Formats: sequence, C-alpha cells, structure tokens
Amino acid sequence: MRRRFLLSVLISDLVALALGFVVASLVVFGTPLMWDADTPGGASIWPMVAFGVVGLLVGSYGSLRMWAQGAPRPSYGRALAIVGFTAAFTAAALVIARDVYFSRQFLAVTFGVFLVGALGHRALRRRRPWTEKLVLVTGEKTLADDLRTAAHADVLAVYDPSGDPPSAPEANVTLVVDLRPVMSDQMAQFVSSWNLAGYPVSALSSVYEEYTGRLPMVHLAEGWELSAPVSRNEYAPFKRFFDIVLTVITAPIWAVMGALITVAVKIDSRGPAIYRQRRVGRGGEVFTLYKFRTMILDAERNGPQFAAVGDDRLTRVGRLLRRFRIDEIPQLLNVLKGDLSLVGPRPERPEFTEVFEQSIPFYAYRTIVRPGVTGWAQVNYGYADDEADTIEKLTYDLYYVKHMSPWLDIQILGRSVWTILSGFGAQ
Repeated sequence: MRRRFLLSVLISDLVALALGFVVASLVVFGTPLMWDADTPGGASIWPMVAFGVVGLLVGSYGSLRMWAQGAPRPSYGRALAIVGFTAAFTAAALVIARDVYFSRQFLAVTFGVFLVGALGHRALRRRRPWTEKLVLVTGEKTLADDLRTAAHADVLAVYDPSGDPPSAPEANVTLVVDLRPVMSDQMAQFVSSWNLAGYPVSALSSVYEEYTGRLPMVHLAEGWELSAPVSRNEYAPFKRFFDIVLTVITAPIWAVMGALITVAVKIDSRGPAIYRQRRVGRGGEVFTLYKFRTMILDAERNGPQFAAVGDDRLTRVGRLLRRFRIDEIPQLLNVLKGDLSLVGPRPERPEFTEVFEQSIPFYAYRTIVRPGVTGWAQVNYGYADDEADTIEKLTYDLYYVKHMSPWLDIQILGRSVWTILSGFGAQ
C-alpha cells in the first residue's frame, strides 16, 4: 500500500508539472505543443523541461527519504518543499548551463500551475487518506490502542498470542506479531501459514514505530541501543558541521530578532532579558543554557517546577514568546558553543534528571546524542508537566535517538519554523 501510494503521488506530481509546461507553452508561445513553440532564434525549450523533470525527481527522492521511518502522508508542506526545490534546481541548472535558452515567464507559469496541481491532488487525497489494514497478535493493550488512533493504521482485530488464532489468512491485510510473548502452538502455526501464503507479516515494534513515530517502551531491553544505529550513524560526524553552518548563515535574522526581543522583555517586566539555567547535555555533562526570560522574577522561589501551558508565572511578552517558541533564540549561542545541536532531545534540568533516571527506565539514553534547540518530542507532544507526560515524551526522544538522520532533522526544523511563523503547534 505504501509503495502504491508513493508511486501515485510521484506520478501525480509529474502530471501536474507536465500540465504546467503545456499551459506555459500556450501562454508564452501561443501553442500547447511545446515542439511547435516559436522561440527567439529557434532556441530549444527542452533544457528547461529536462531540468524541471530532474529537479522534481531529486526533490521527490529527498521527500521519500524523510518518509523512510514513518507512514507517508499527503502533506501540503511537502508539496511546497518539492515545488520550491524543483524551481530552485531548475534555475540553478540554467545558470550553470549559461548559453541555454530560458524564459522567466515560461518558468513562472510552469511552476505556478505545478504548485496548484501539487496542492490540489494532495487536497483530494487528504479527504480520503490511505490506510493499511492490520491484524495484531499482542497482549499489549496500550500499544494496540495507540495503533488504533494512528493515522493510516486500520486495526481490524487484536488476538492474544496465547489464545486461538483467526480462522484463515486474509488478503490485503498485514499480520503484526508481538515477538516477545510465547505463542500457543495454534497461534504459531497460524503465523507461519500466513507467512507461507505470501501475505505480509511484520513485527509489532517496527509497525508501531512507523505509524506513531515513537518507541514502544515495553519492548525495550538493556542493550537496545547496541542494535540501533546510534554509535555507527553515518550522519553523526557531519551533524555538528551542519549545525554551525546553518546557525551562522541565519545569524543576521536571529540576531536582529534577538535585539528586538531583548528590548521588549526589558520594557515588559523588571529583570534581565536573558535567563540562564543549568541543563544536562550529552553524556550527562551539565552546561548553562540561555533563553529569553518569559517569567516573572523569582518564579521558582519555592523550588524547581515544570513549565505548563497557561502558566500564571508567565509575563505578557513571555506568553507571546512561548507561543511562537522564539524565547529559545539565545540557545543558538549554545549551538555555536557546542552545548546543543539544532535538533535533538530537549535538555532537562539536573534536578529533574536525577529523579527521572531513578524512576523511568532508559531515561538516561536521551543523552546518547547532543540535545537540541528543538526536537521530535517537541513537534509531536506538548509540555511535560508530570512524570507520566515525561514518559510519553521519552518515547519520541528515543525514537529520534534511534532514527537520527538529516531527513528527520529537516522534517523537525520545517515543522518548528512553521510554528514560529504561524504560532500553531507550539509545544
């Protein structure tokens, strides 16, 4: 189902781009037949077409890689990213090619129609999103319930591993098996017959990760990180380089924003504009984190407390900064210092870390990678104001630790930027 969905999206995008070429040819050259286009000096328009198609294929491949660990969805953001990349790739290729003919009007009309088409067919898909039919063999009710509420997962039935199996395998249905418990002889034979019949069989842990973007805590055991690509992740050595480059390139933007916010914070309430706080970094090392002050002075005179939505300790400017998550701009200095990455598990305070490491299994594994200004848990979950919420966020953090990649980082940064621009989805 996934493969058919991805292929249909790519074909629809190619059709939308082709329609853009046809409309542009009609508008600019007076004919929808591009091979009959009357260009100045008889120049060829085919290089523009070729670069556009190649750009779309490259952009679609990048989008596919960001879907590698999750269920693909018809996202408007991905449509904008693919169209934007295709346009930029085409423009860059034409500049590099130099003597190749190009028409700004032709390209503008092409990508305008392409954008409308890409957004349009995704709008239709979102009205009736694809689903994968699943039959679960597990005794973990919580995991089964999470999959029932996950987008694109259609859980038809749940069977106890030690109980009686279904009557027969079903076509176009994936059997999802919990590999931890001991199965009854009848259930084991049924799972084997399903597999031998050529129907898909998947492990519960991998399906759960794919559809929820979380790690199933009950399936983790000591040493899980040895089987995950944490220590041998090829992206890890380059992640620090990309952090520095991206932070430096965007410095003119966040430096100006930071200066304006500093003035606003000082005017709104008394106290320093920059708040300093001890946080736990990579490997458990403690560092000083910077952020704009969003609370009144002496907000923690009664001891450390969790931040919460609607916290009455927030100042007027602080509420606005929290909503758009721009109170964290000074943490880009921590990125340059090496305390933080742009993306990673959010660093916790030492007072809370000591408690959680004692009460929550695998909590310390968050620090295997460098913490981040934003993270997978932040774009998928809200504030954690108690231990139960902290456990929920940990399932997202450990998912990131296991699946860290440039494609996942791009997805997280894109969703974080959308939060800053729109104020929606702030976590």
